[in-house]
Amino acid sequence: MKLGLLITLAAMTLAGPATAQTGDKPISPITISLGTATPGGGFPLYGNAFAQVMNAADPSLAIAPRNTKGSNENIPLLEKGELDLALVAGEPAYEAFAGIGRAPVQLKILTAIYSNPGMFVVRADSPYKTIRDLVGQPVAFGAKGSGLPILARYVLDGLGLKQDEDFKAIYLDRAGDGPAMVEDGRVAALWGAGIGWPGFAAVASSASGARFIAPSADEIARIRAKHSFLKPLTVPAGSYPRQSEAIASLGSWSFVLTREDLPDDIAYRLAKTLHGVEPTFCKTLAQACETTAANTIAAAPRPELIHPGVMKYFREIGVAK
Repeated sequence: MKLGLLITLAAMTLAGPATAQTGDKPISPITISLGTATPGGGFPLYGNAFAQVMNAADPSLAIAPRNTKGSNENIPLLEKGELDLALVAGEPAYEAFAGIGRAPVQLKILTAIYSNPGMFVVRADSPYKTIRDLVGQPVAFGAKGSGLPILARYVLDGLGLKQDEDFKAIYLDRAGDGPAMVEDGRVAALWGAGIGWPGFAAVASSASGARFIAPSADEIARIRAKHSFLKPLTVPAGSYPRQSEAIASLGSWSFVLTREDLPDDIAYRLAKTLHGVEPTFCKTLAQACETTAANTIAAAPRPELIHPGVMKYFREIGVAK
């Protein structure tokens, strides 16, 4: 893949799903692979919209989304050069950049995509109203390879709870399986994160309706005292069907990461295309309204983690020095 992209940059032809025009001469677009996650989750929804908007804006690009097991698979695939870009949740990205449980990665940030306030959803008619109420109950913590179980682990650890000991933890093969498990009672709750997350939307749209359970203000303070990289975040009212009030929680930002050796000019071009169509992307997908250059600067753990090609563009438009 690395060789193929470099050959393309040298003006040789790569196979692709469409062709761009340079004068009267058709040329194949640069094919760029994008790892997402399992069907039914937020990453495939975002990744497909990302590819649609980017490919329409620049026909010389052919971004090809690919379903994966999620963040924990995407990181090693990027390291091996088997993906050019991939969606990675904030907690796996934090651990990978910090070298927690592994050597630090040399991957780079293309963009922050959206914030991930974490919370549980239960049926509206369930007796559960607090996180403590869920202790001992079967809880679906998300797909096995995704970042959602990692966020849950940090949140619960901040409250002195262990995910696999204090709950009957269930890990899904497909993110989209969770809502039906809540609806038919196989699990008491589904853990998820984000604004417009498909799993929450499905439960909230069901006949039984939904109740969201997030950490209380005191619990947020306790969690942040132990895990300060988690930030206070808010789910605005109306983010989900019949959600009449804003929900305060905490979490982090998810990213599009690039392989370490993605050429600077390709990263620059991707950033310029992406941030040139921010309004269109926002209209295409509500979650994408948070995909802005300013949010990427604010969300990156350190500026040097942003791809140099992206930083070149950010300096040109005045959002970075």
